Amino acid sequence: MSKTRTRFAPSPTGRMHVGNLRTALYEYLIARHEQGTFVLRIEDTDQERYVPEALDIIYRTMEVTGLHHDEGPDQDGGFGPYVQSERMKTGIYLEYAKELIAKGEAYYCFCTKERLDGLRASDQTEDGKEIAKYDKHCLHLSQEEIEKNLADGIPYVIRQNNPIEGKTVFHDAIYGEIEVDNAELDDMILIKTDGYPTYNFANVVDDHLQQITHVVRGNEYLSSAPKYNRLYEAFGWDVPIYVHCPTITDENHKKLSKRSGHSSVEDLLEQGFLPEAVINFVALLGWSPTEDREIYSLQELEEVFDYHHISKSPAVFDIVKLRWMNGEYIKAMDMERYLEYALPVIRQVVTRDCDIRKIAELVKTRIEVFPDIQEKIDFFEELPEYDISMYTHKKMKTNSENSLEVLQDMLPRLEELDDYSMEGIEEICKEYIAEKELKNGRVLWPLRTAVSGKQMTPGGAYEIMEILGKEESLARIRKGIAMLQENC
Repeated sequence: MSKTRTRFAPSPTGRMHVGNLRTALYEYLIARHEQGTFVLRIEDTDQERYVPEALDIIYRTMEVTGLHHDEGPDQDGGFGPYVQSERMKTGIYLEYAKELIAKGEAYYCFCTKERLDGLRASDQTEDGKEIAKYDKHCLHLSQEEIEKNLADGIPYVIRQNNPIEGKTVFHDAIYGEIEVDNAELDDMILIKTDGYPTYNFANVVDDHLQQITHVVRGNEYLSSAPKYNRLYEAFGWDVPIYVHCPTITDENHKKLSKRSGHSSVEDLLEQGFLPEAVINFVALLGWSPTEDREIYSLQELEEVFDYHHISKSPAVFDIVKLRWMNGEYIKAMDMERYLEYALPVIRQVVTRDCDIRKIAELVKTRIEVFPDIQEKIDFFEELPEYDISMYTHKKMKTNSENSLEVLQDMLPRLEELDDYSMEGIEEICKEYIAEKELKNGRVLWPLRTAVSGKQMTPGGAYEIMEILGKEESLARIRKGIAMLQENC
Protein backbone atom coordinates (compact mmCIF):
# COMPACT_ATOMS: atom_id res chain seq x y z
CA MET A 1 0.00 0.00 0.00
CA SER A 2 2.96 2.33 -0.50
CA LYS A 3 1.45 3.82 -3.66
CA THR A 4 -1.26 6.41 -3.11
CA ARG A 5 -4.69 5.15 -4.18
CA THR A 6 -7.79 7.29 -3.71
CA ARG A 7 -11.37 6.63 -4.67
CA PHE A 8 -14.52 8.58 -5.41
CA ALA A 9 -17.46 6.39 -4.51
CA PRO A 10 -20.75 8.16 -5.33
CA SER A 11 -24.21 6.68 -4.90
CA PRO A 12 -26.41 7.07 -8.01
CA THR A 13 -29.36 8.64 -6.23
CA GLY A 14 -29.80 11.94 -8.09
CA ARG A 15 -27.85 15.00 -9.14
CA MET A 16 -24.29 15.37 -7.90
CA HIS A 17 -24.15 17.68 -4.90
CA VAL A 18 -21.39 20.28 -4.67
CA GLY A 19 -20.12 18.42 -1.61
CA ASN A 20 -19.79 15.24 -3.68
CA LEU A 21 -17.84 17.14 -6.32
CA ARG A 22 -15.51 18.51 -3.66
CA THR A 23 -14.88 14.98 -2.37
CA ALA A 24 -14.18 13.77 -5.90
CA LEU A 25 -11.89 16.74 -6.57
CA TYR A 26 -9.87 16.33 -3.37
CA GLU A 27 -9.51 12.57 -3.95
CA TYR A 28 -8.43 13.30 -7.52
CA LEU A 29 -5.94 15.99 -6.49
CA ILE A 30 -4.37 13.84 -3.76
CA ALA A 31 -3.82 11.06 -6.31
CA ARG A 32 -2.42 13.38 -8.98
CA HIS A 33 -0.23 15.35 -6.57
CA GLU A 34 1.35 12.15 -5.28
CA GLN A 35 1.50 10.38 -8.68
CA GLY A 36 -1.03 7.86 -7.44
CA THR A 37 -4.18 6.22 -8.79
CA PHE A 38 -7.67 7.72 -8.80
CA VAL A 39 -10.48 5.14 -8.68
CA LEU A 40 -14.17 5.58 -9.50
CA ARG A 41 -16.41 3.15 -7.64
CA ILE A 42 -20.19 3.15 -7.90
CA GLU A 43 -21.93 2.45 -4.60
CA ASP A 44 -25.44 1.32 -5.55
CA THR A 45 -26.30 -0.76 -2.50
CA ASP A 46 -29.17 1.56 -1.53
CA GLN A 47 -31.65 0.10 -4.01
CA GLU A 48 -34.60 2.10 -2.64
CA ARG A 49 -32.95 5.40 -3.58
CA TYR A 50 -31.29 4.19 -6.78
CA VAL A 51 -31.97 6.44 -9.80
CA PRO A 52 -30.85 4.87 -13.13
CA GLU A 53 -30.19 8.20 -14.87
CA ALA A 54 -28.00 9.31 -11.96
CA LEU A 55 -25.26 7.02 -13.22
CA ASP A 56 -25.09 9.04 -16.45
CA ILE A 57 -24.95 12.24 -14.38
CA ILE A 58 -21.91 10.91 -12.49
CA TYR A 59 -20.03 10.03 -15.68
CA ARG A 60 -21.04 13.26 -17.41
CA THR A 61 -20.01 15.41 -14.44
CA MET A 62 -16.64 13.69 -14.11
CA GLU A 63 -16.01 14.13 -17.83
CA VAL A 64 -17.03 17.77 -18.10
CA THR A 65 -15.03 18.77 -15.01
CA GLY A 66 -11.91 16.92 -16.19
CA LEU A 67 -11.72 14.54 -13.23
CA HIS A 68 -10.67 11.53 -15.29
CA HIS A 69 -10.33 8.31 -13.30
CA ASP A 70 -7.57 5.75 -13.77
CA GLU A 71 -9.73 2.81 -12.74
CA GLY A 72 -13.48 2.30 -12.71
CA PRO A 73 -16.41 0.39 -14.19
CA ASP A 74 -15.24 1.34 -17.68
CA GLN A 75 -11.52 0.99 -16.97
CA ASP A 76 -10.49 -2.14 -15.09
CA GLY A 77 -7.23 -1.87 -13.20
CA GLY A 78 -7.34 -5.31 -11.67
CA PHE A 79 -9.45 -4.42 -8.62
CA GLY A 80 -12.92 -4.85 -10.13
CA PRO A 81 -15.79 -5.08 -10.23
CA TYR A 82 -16.11 -1.35 -9.53
CA VAL A 83 -19.90 -1.39 -9.04
CA GLN A 84 -20.99 -2.63 -5.62
CA SER A 85 -24.08 -4.48 -6.82
CA GLU A 86 -21.79 -6.45 -9.13
CA ARG A 87 -19.33 -7.02 -6.31
CA MET A 88 -22.18 -8.30 -4.16
CA LYS A 89 -22.84 -11.11 -6.64
CA THR A 90 -19.43 -12.52 -5.75
CA GLY A 91 -20.64 -12.96 -2.15
CA ILE A 92 -17.70 -11.07 -0.65
CA TYR A 93 -19.73 -8.86 1.71
CA LEU A 94 -21.65 -11.72 3.30
CA GLU A 95 -18.45 -13.74 3.44
CA TYR A 96 -16.64 -11.01 5.36
CA ALA A 97 -19.65 -10.40 7.62
CA LYS A 98 -19.69 -14.08 8.55
CA GLU A 99 -15.97 -13.90 9.27
CA LEU A 100 -16.75 -11.18 11.80
CA ILE A 101 -19.51 -13.34 13.32
CA ALA A 102 -17.01 -16.15 13.75
CA LYS A 103 -14.67 -13.72 15.53
CA GLY A 104 -17.45 -12.46 17.82
CA GLU A 105 -17.25 -9.01 16.18
CA ALA A 106 -20.72 -9.26 14.59
CA TYR A 107 -23.98 -11.14 15.13
CA TYR A 108 -27.30 -12.05 13.52
CA CYS A 109 -30.23 -9.84 14.50
CA PHE A 110 -33.79 -11.13 13.93
CA CYS A 111 -35.65 -8.26 15.58
CA THR A 112 -38.89 -7.24 13.87
CA LYS A 113 -39.65 -3.71 12.77
CA GLU A 114 -42.29 -3.51 15.48
CA ARG A 115 -39.77 -4.33 18.21
CA LEU A 116 -37.26 -1.81 16.87
CA ASP A 117 -39.95 0.88 16.64
CA GLY A 118 -40.93 0.16 20.23
CA LEU A 119 -37.31 0.35 21.31
CA ARG A 120 -36.93 3.76 19.69
CA ALA A 121 -40.13 5.03 21.27
CA SER A 122 -39.06 3.95 24.76
CA ASP A 123 -35.44 4.99 24.45
CA GLN A 124 -35.71 8.76 24.40
CA THR A 125 -34.13 11.68 26.17
CA GLU A 126 -36.18 13.94 28.43
CA ASP A 127 -36.79 16.36 25.55
CA GLY A 128 -38.27 13.54 23.45
CA LYS A 129 -35.29 13.06 21.17
CA GLU A 130 -34.78 9.48 20.00
CA ILE A 131 -31.60 7.62 20.92
CA ALA A 132 -30.98 5.50 17.82
CA LYS A 133 -29.02 2.77 19.56
CA TYR A 134 -29.71 -0.96 19.44
CA ASP A 135 -29.88 -2.83 22.77
CA LYS A 136 -27.89 -5.96 21.71
CA HIS A 137 -30.95 -8.13 22.29
CA CYS A 138 -30.02 -10.69 19.60
CA LEU A 139 -26.39 -10.86 20.69
CA HIS A 140 -27.53 -13.16 23.50
CA LEU A 141 -29.34 -15.71 21.32
CA SER A 142 -28.00 -19.23 21.63
CA GLN A 143 -26.43 -20.98 18.66
CA GLU A 144 -29.43 -23.30 18.52
CA GLU A 145 -31.86 -20.35 18.36
CA ILE A 146 -29.82 -18.71 15.62
CA GLU A 147 -29.67 -21.88 13.53
CA LYS A 148 -33.41 -22.47 13.94
CA ASN A 149 -34.26 -18.91 12.90
CA LEU A 150 -32.05 -19.21 9.84
CA ALA A 151 -33.58 -22.58 8.91
CA ASP A 152 -37.09 -21.13 9.33
CA GLY A 153 -36.21 -18.29 6.93
CA ILE A 154 -36.80 -15.54 9.49
CA PRO A 155 -35.55 -12.23 8.07
CA TYR A 156 -32.36 -10.97 9.65
CA VAL A 157 -29.64 -8.35 9.50
CA ILE A 158 -26.04 -8.72 10.59
CA ARG A 159 -24.89 -6.16 13.13
CA GLN A 160 -21.45 -5.05 14.22
CA ASN A 161 -20.70 -5.98 17.83
CA ASN A 162 -19.22 -2.86 19.38
CA PRO A 163 -17.98 -2.74 22.99
CA ILE A 164 -19.97 -0.76 25.53
CA GLU A 165 -17.02 0.12 27.76
CA GLY A 166 -13.75 1.90 27.19
CA LYS A 167 -12.84 4.29 24.39
CA THR A 168 -11.99 4.16 20.69
CA VAL A 169 -9.30 6.49 19.39
CA PHE A 170 -8.70 7.30 15.74
CA HIS A 171 -6.61 9.78 13.80
CA ASP A 172 -7.83 12.20 11.17
CA ALA A 173 -5.43 14.20 8.97
CA ILE A 174 -7.39 17.40 9.64
CA TYR A 175 -8.86 16.95 13.14
CA GLY A 176 -5.99 14.99 14.68
CA GLU A 177 -6.59 12.44 17.45
CA ILE A 178 -10.27 11.93 18.26
CA GLU A 179 -11.47 9.88 21.22
CA VAL A 180 -14.98 8.44 21.48
CA ASP A 181 -16.66 6.64 24.37
CA ASN A 182 -17.59 3.13 23.22
CA ALA A 183 -20.89 3.51 25.06
CA GLU A 184 -21.88 5.94 22.28
CA LEU A 185 -21.24 3.43 19.48
CA ASP A 186 -24.29 1.80 17.98
CA ASP A 187 -24.14 -1.76 16.67
CA MET A 188 -24.55 -0.62 13.09
CA ILE A 189 -26.04 -2.94 10.49
CA LEU A 190 -23.52 -4.51 8.14
CA ILE A 191 -25.81 -6.68 5.99
CA LYS A 192 -29.44 -5.63 5.42
CA THR A 193 -32.47 -7.93 5.20
CA ASP A 194 -32.31 -7.79 1.38
CA GLY A 195 -28.80 -9.24 1.52
CA TYR A 196 -27.18 -5.99 0.43
CA PRO A 197 -24.36 -4.55 2.51
CA THR A 198 -24.85 -1.17 4.10
CA TYR A 199 -22.92 1.77 2.75
CA ASN A 200 -20.66 1.79 5.81
CA PHE A 201 -19.71 -1.88 5.67
CA ALA A 202 -19.25 -2.08 1.90
CA ASN A 203 -17.02 0.98 2.09
CA VAL A 204 -14.62 -0.65 4.50
CA VAL A 205 -14.45 -3.97 2.64
CA ASP A 206 -14.02 -2.37 -0.77
CA ASP A 207 -11.47 0.19 0.41
CA HIS A 208 -9.35 -2.62 1.81
CA LEU A 209 -9.66 -4.90 -1.20
CA GLN A 210 -8.95 -2.06 -3.62
CA GLN A 211 -5.98 -0.92 -1.51
CA ILE A 212 -7.30 2.61 -0.94
CA THR A 213 -4.80 4.66 1.06
CA HIS A 214 -6.69 7.94 1.55
CA VAL A 215 -10.40 8.35 2.31
CA VAL A 216 -11.87 11.84 1.86
CA ARG A 217 -15.38 12.57 3.09
CA GLY A 218 -17.46 15.23 4.82
CA ASN A 219 -17.06 15.77 8.55
CA GLU A 220 -20.62 14.53 9.09
CA TYR A 221 -18.99 11.08 8.89
CA LEU A 222 -16.63 11.77 11.78
CA SER A 223 -19.06 10.08 14.16
CA SER A 224 -18.98 6.92 12.02
CA ALA A 225 -15.19 6.75 11.85
CA PRO A 226 -14.78 4.86 15.16
CA LYS A 227 -17.08 2.11 13.88
CA TYR A 228 -15.06 1.92 10.65
CA ASN A 229 -11.87 1.69 12.67
CA ARG A 230 -13.22 -1.14 14.78
CA LEU A 231 -14.02 -3.05 11.59
CA TYR A 232 -10.47 -2.55 10.29
CA GLU A 233 -9.08 -3.70 13.61
CA ALA A 234 -11.43 -6.70 13.75
CA PHE A 235 -10.19 -7.85 10.35
CA GLY A 236 -6.57 -6.98 11.13
CA TRP A 237 -6.38 -4.58 8.19
CA ASP A 238 -4.38 -1.35 7.80
CA VAL A 239 -6.48 1.75 8.43
CA PRO A 240 -6.40 4.31 5.56
CA ILE A 241 -5.62 7.98 6.09
CA TYR A 242 -8.86 9.77 6.97
CA VAL A 243 -9.40 13.27 5.58
CA HIS A 244 -12.64 14.77 6.86
CA CYS A 245 -13.67 18.02 5.14
CA PRO A 246 -15.64 20.89 6.68
CA THR A 247 -19.35 21.38 6.11
CA ILE A 248 -20.40 23.54 3.16
CA THR A 249 -22.93 26.17 4.19
CA ASP A 250 -24.93 28.83 2.40
CA GLU A 251 -24.48 32.56 3.01
CA ASN A 252 -26.68 32.26 6.12
CA HIS A 253 -24.35 29.61 7.53
CA LYS A 254 -26.91 26.85 7.14
CA LYS A 255 -26.01 23.59 5.47
CA LEU A 256 -26.21 23.94 1.69
CA SER A 257 -29.49 22.40 0.61
CA LYS A 258 -31.20 21.57 -2.66
CA ARG A 259 -33.52 24.53 -2.14
CA SER A 260 -30.57 26.90 -2.52
CA GLY A 261 -30.82 26.48 -6.30
CA HIS A 262 -27.10 25.93 -6.71
CA SER A 263 -26.39 22.87 -4.58
CA SER A 264 -25.74 20.51 -7.49
CA VAL A 265 -23.13 20.66 -10.22
CA GLU A 266 -25.80 20.43 -12.92
CA ASP A 267 -27.62 23.40 -11.35
CA LEU A 268 -24.48 25.47 -11.74
CA LEU A 269 -23.75 24.37 -15.29
CA GLU A 270 -27.35 25.08 -16.31
CA GLN A 271 -27.05 28.55 -14.77
CA GLY A 272 -24.16 29.36 -17.10
CA PHE A 273 -21.14 28.62 -14.93
CA LEU A 274 -18.08 27.16 -16.63
CA PRO A 275 -16.86 23.73 -15.44
CA GLU A 276 -13.34 25.04 -14.85
CA ALA A 277 -14.65 27.93 -12.73
CA VAL A 278 -16.79 25.55 -10.69
CA ILE A 279 -13.78 23.27 -10.09
CA ASN A 280 -11.61 26.24 -9.07
CA PHE A 281 -14.30 27.54 -6.72
CA VAL A 282 -15.06 24.15 -5.16
CA ALA A 283 -11.36 23.54 -4.54
CA LEU A 284 -11.35 26.59 -2.26
CA LEU A 285 -14.37 25.42 -0.25
CA GLY A 286 -12.34 24.39 2.76
CA TRP A 287 -8.82 24.36 1.34
CA SER A 288 -6.38 27.28 1.26
CA PRO A 289 -3.35 27.55 -1.03
CA THR A 290 -0.10 28.88 0.35
CA GLU A 291 0.03 31.56 -2.35
CA ASP A 292 -2.02 34.75 -2.26
CA ARG A 293 -4.15 33.95 -5.30
CA GLU A 294 -7.51 32.41 -6.12
CA ILE A 295 -7.52 31.54 -9.81
CA TYR A 296 -6.14 28.05 -10.47
CA SER A 297 -6.48 25.74 -13.42
CA LEU A 298 -7.03 22.06 -12.66
CA GLN A 299 -3.45 21.32 -13.69
CA GLU A 300 -2.15 24.02 -11.32
CA LEU A 301 -4.27 22.57 -8.52
CA GLU A 302 -2.70 19.16 -9.15
CA GLU A 303 0.70 20.71 -8.52
CA VAL A 304 -0.06 22.77 -5.40
CA PHE A 305 -2.80 20.85 -3.59
CA ASP A 306 -1.87 19.68 -0.10
CA TYR A 307 -4.69 18.13 1.91
CA HIS A 308 -3.01 19.13 5.17
CA HIS A 309 -4.15 22.70 4.42
CA ILE A 310 -7.84 21.76 4.54
CA SER A 311 -9.63 23.79 7.20
CA LYS A 312 -11.83 22.62 10.08
CA SER A 313 -14.08 25.68 9.78
CA PRO A 314 -17.29 25.50 7.71
CA ALA A 315 -16.87 26.63 4.11
CA VAL A 316 -19.35 29.24 2.88
CA PHE A 317 -20.74 28.79 -0.62
CA ASP A 318 -20.52 32.43 -1.70
CA ILE A 319 -22.45 32.70 -4.98
CA VAL A 320 -21.19 36.28 -5.45
CA LYS A 321 -17.60 35.05 -5.36
CA LEU A 322 -18.40 32.21 -7.76
CA ARG A 323 -19.98 34.69 -10.19
CA TRP A 324 -16.88 36.89 -10.00
CA MET A 325 -14.60 33.92 -10.56
CA ASN A 326 -16.68 32.72 -13.50
CA GLY A 327 -16.47 36.19 -15.02
CA GLU A 328 -12.68 36.04 -14.80
CA TYR A 329 -12.72 32.71 -16.64
CA ILE A 330 -15.01 34.13 -19.33
CA LYS A 331 -12.65 37.07 -19.87
CA ALA A 332 -9.73 34.67 -20.28
CA MET A 333 -11.53 32.35 -22.75
CA ASP A 334 -10.31 32.23 -26.32
CA MET A 335 -12.84 33.82 -28.64
CA GLU A 336 -13.95 30.71 -30.51
CA ARG A 337 -14.77 28.73 -27.37
CA TYR A 338 -16.46 31.79 -25.90
CA LEU A 339 -18.66 32.11 -28.98
CA GLU A 340 -19.75 28.48 -28.63
CA TYR A 341 -21.32 29.44 -25.31
CA ALA A 342 -22.41 33.00 -26.10
CA LEU A 343 -24.00 32.79 -29.55
CA PRO A 344 -26.83 30.36 -28.61
CA VAL A 345 -27.75 32.65 -25.70
CA ILE A 346 -27.79 35.72 -27.96
CA ARG A 347 -29.91 33.97 -30.61
CA GLN A 348 -32.61 33.40 -28.00
CA VAL A 349 -33.00 37.18 -27.71
CA VAL A 350 -31.85 38.78 -30.96
CA THR A 351 -33.63 37.44 -34.03
CA ARG A 352 -33.35 40.48 -36.27
CA ASP A 353 -30.66 40.73 -38.93
CA CYS A 354 -27.51 42.07 -37.29
CA ASP A 355 -23.97 40.95 -36.48
CA ILE A 356 -24.47 38.82 -33.36
CA ARG A 357 -20.78 37.94 -33.24
CA LYS A 358 -20.01 41.61 -32.63
CA ILE A 359 -22.67 41.64 -29.90
CA ALA A 360 -20.94 38.67 -28.30
CA GLU A 361 -17.56 40.41 -28.46
CA LEU A 362 -19.11 43.50 -26.92
CA VAL A 363 -20.30 41.72 -23.76
CA LYS A 364 -17.39 39.30 -23.20
CA THR A 365 -15.75 41.36 -20.45
CA ARG A 366 -19.05 42.56 -19.02
CA ILE A 367 -20.73 39.34 -17.88
CA GLU A 368 -20.20 36.88 -15.03
CA VAL A 369 -22.43 34.07 -16.31
CA PHE A 370 -23.74 33.57 -19.83
CA PRO A 371 -27.44 34.21 -19.04
CA ASP A 372 -26.33 37.74 -18.04
CA ILE A 373 -25.94 38.43 -21.75
CA GLN A 374 -29.67 38.53 -22.43
CA GLU A 375 -30.61 41.48 -20.26
CA LYS A 376 -27.61 43.41 -21.54
CA ILE A 377 -28.37 42.99 -25.25
CA ASP A 378 -32.18 42.77 -25.51
CA PHE A 379 -32.35 46.35 -26.87
CA PHE A 380 -30.66 45.15 -30.08
CA GLU A 381 -33.84 43.21 -30.86
CA GLU A 382 -36.25 45.99 -30.05
CA LEU A 383 -35.96 49.51 -28.63
CA PRO A 384 -37.49 49.40 -25.15
CA GLU A 385 -39.88 52.00 -23.82
CA TYR A 386 -37.88 54.64 -21.97
CA ASP A 387 -38.36 57.99 -20.26
CA ILE A 388 -36.80 61.14 -21.71
CA SER A 389 -35.32 61.87 -18.28
CA MET A 390 -32.56 59.50 -19.39
CA TYR A 391 -31.26 62.23 -21.68
CA THR A 392 -30.37 64.30 -18.62
CA HIS A 393 -26.93 63.55 -17.22
CA LYS A 394 -25.26 66.12 -14.99
CA LYS A 395 -21.73 64.83 -15.48
CA MET A 396 -22.16 64.88 -19.28
CA LYS A 397 -23.96 68.24 -19.01
CA THR A 398 -26.85 66.97 -21.08
CA ASN A 399 -30.56 67.67 -20.75
CA SER A 400 -33.64 67.31 -22.92
CA GLU A 401 -33.09 70.60 -24.76
CA ASN A 402 -29.45 70.20 -25.77
CA SER A 403 -29.97 66.48 -26.44
CA LEU A 404 -32.71 67.36 -28.92
CA GLU A 405 -30.38 69.82 -30.60
CA VAL A 406 -27.61 67.19 -30.91
CA LEU A 407 -29.92 64.54 -32.37
CA GLN A 408 -31.42 67.00 -34.85
CA ASP A 409 -27.93 68.11 -35.93
CA MET A 410 -26.55 64.59 -36.21
CA LEU A 411 -29.49 62.99 -38.04
CA PRO A 412 -28.84 64.51 -41.52
CA ARG A 413 -25.11 63.88 -41.19
CA LEU A 414 -25.71 60.22 -40.42
CA GLU A 415 -28.31 59.96 -43.20
CA GLU A 416 -25.66 61.10 -45.70
CA LEU A 417 -22.94 58.84 -44.29
CA ASP A 418 -21.89 56.12 -46.76
CA ASP A 419 -19.34 54.37 -44.55
CA TYR A 420 -21.68 53.25 -41.77
CA SER A 421 -18.96 51.39 -39.89
CA MET A 422 -17.85 52.11 -36.32
CA GLU A 423 -14.90 54.07 -37.75
CA GLY A 424 -17.12 56.04 -40.12
CA ILE A 425 -19.63 56.88 -37.39
CA GLU A 426 -16.84 57.89 -35.01
CA GLU A 427 -15.25 60.18 -37.60
CA ILE A 428 -18.43 62.09 -38.38
CA CYS A 429 -19.27 62.45 -34.68
CA LYS A 430 -15.81 63.81 -33.92
CA GLU A 431 -16.12 66.32 -36.77
CA TYR A 432 -19.38 67.56 -35.23
CA ILE A 433 -17.85 67.67 -31.71
CA ALA A 434 -14.90 69.73 -32.98
CA GLU A 435 -17.14 72.01 -35.03
CA LYS A 436 -19.43 72.77 -32.08
CA GLU A 437 -16.59 72.73 -29.55
CA LEU A 438 -18.43 70.28 -27.32
CA LYS A 439 -17.31 67.62 -24.88
CA ASN A 440 -17.64 64.07 -26.21
CA GLY A 441 -20.33 63.17 -23.67
CA ARG A 442 -22.61 66.00 -24.83
CA VAL A 443 -22.95 64.23 -28.17
CA LEU A 444 -22.44 60.55 -27.40
CA TRP A 445 -24.82 60.35 -24.43
CA PRO A 446 -27.90 61.47 -26.41
CA LEU A 447 -26.95 59.24 -29.34
CA ARG A 448 -26.46 56.17 -27.15
CA THR A 449 -29.68 56.86 -25.27
CA ALA A 450 -31.65 57.22 -28.50
CA VAL A 451 -30.37 54.00 -30.09
CA SER A 452 -30.47 51.84 -26.94
CA GLY A 453 -33.17 53.21 -24.66
CA LYS A 454 -31.00 52.08 -21.75
CA GLN A 455 -28.92 53.82 -19.13
CA MET A 456 -26.26 51.10 -19.11
CA THR A 457 -25.11 49.33 -22.27
CA PRO A 458 -22.25 46.95 -23.18
CA GLY A 459 -20.54 49.41 -25.45
CA GLY A 460 -20.79 52.98 -26.63
CA ALA A 461 -22.80 54.74 -29.32
CA TYR A 462 -20.37 53.86 -32.13
CA GLU A 463 -20.41 50.10 -31.51
CA ILE A 464 -24.17 49.97 -30.97
CA MET A 465 -24.99 51.97 -34.09
CA GLU A 466 -22.69 49.84 -36.25
CA ILE A 467 -24.32 46.62 -35.02
CA LEU A 468 -27.86 47.97 -35.43
CA GLY A 469 -27.09 49.14 -38.93
CA LYS A 470 -27.92 52.45 -40.60
CA GLU A 471 -31.66 52.01 -41.14
CA GLU A 472 -32.46 50.85 -37.60
CA SER A 473 -30.17 53.42 -35.96
CA LEU A 474 -31.71 56.31 -37.84
CA ALA A 475 -35.23 55.10 -37.09
CA ARG A 476 -34.41 55.09 -33.37
CA ILE A 477 -32.81 58.51 -33.51
CA ARG A 478 -35.92 59.89 -35.25
CA LYS A 479 -38.07 58.38 -32.48
CA GLY A 480 -35.84 60.03 -29.87
CA ILE A 481 -36.25 63.39 -31.63
CA ALA A 482 -40.02 62.96 -31.70
CA MET A 483 -40.16 62.09 -27.99
CA LEU A 484 -38.03 65.10 -27.06
CA GLN A 485 -40.01 67.50 -29.30
CA GLU A 486 -43.23 66.35 -27.70
CA ASN A 487 -41.94 67.09 -24.21
CA CYS A 488 -39.70 70.13 -24.73
